[in-house]
Amino acid sequence: MSKVVLLNGSPKADGCTATALDEMVRVFNEEGIETEVIHVGNKSIRGCVSCGYCEKGEGCVVKDLVNEVSAKLKDADGLVVGSPVYYGSPNGTIISFMDRLFYSAPYDMHMKVGAAVVSARRGGNSASFDVLNKYFSISGMPIATSTYWNQVHGFTADDVRKDLEGLQTMRNLAHNMSFMIKAIADAKEKYGMPAVEAEAFTSFPDGL
Repeated sequence: MSKVVLLNGSPKADGCTATALDEMVRVFNEEGIETEVIHVGNKSIRGCVSCGYCEKGEGCVVKDLVNEVSAKLKDADGLVVGSPVYYGSPNGTIISFMDRLFYSAPYDMHMKVGAAVVSARRGGNSASFDVLNKYFSISGMPIATSTYWNQVHGFTADDVRKDLEGLQTMRNLAHNMSFMIKAIADAKEKYGMPAVEAEAFTSFPDGL
């Protein structure tokens, strides 16, 4: 069975971000896709210190939730990252988490489907959405889209439940993501995975 890991980057277990993710989980279940929601936003997650330990292929030197999620993501087919908006950006915890998760993962995320979900009372959703999508686009992960940018609005979970278009966007996103996961699985069996070149790594000396 295909599986999607969903990360709740909010400090609140049942807040606005969780409400959006729950709407997706219901659709994934209908589509026959296994889900696991992991609460990240209430953890103490430090940022990457560029120590180079992960180059050994043993994950991150800090033995916390990052390595636990990495082990689960290895066998998953998709990743949804949800975050509230803080000062026009995803909150610091989920940024630190994603930096370390993507940098230290000792496996290729190529062709795992990614989706970002953001929540704000009013503004900052589009900028936060853009930040989170960059993790997918640098990793060869197809990005699932919906009928609007993947966002909900509200100050409380009850507010989000009144955001009918936002919830509709979440459902359409989950349907599209389910389709992509199934289509990629079929294509992988029929054609194999696409070739990836990784030899070139260009750094420019000072003055150029």
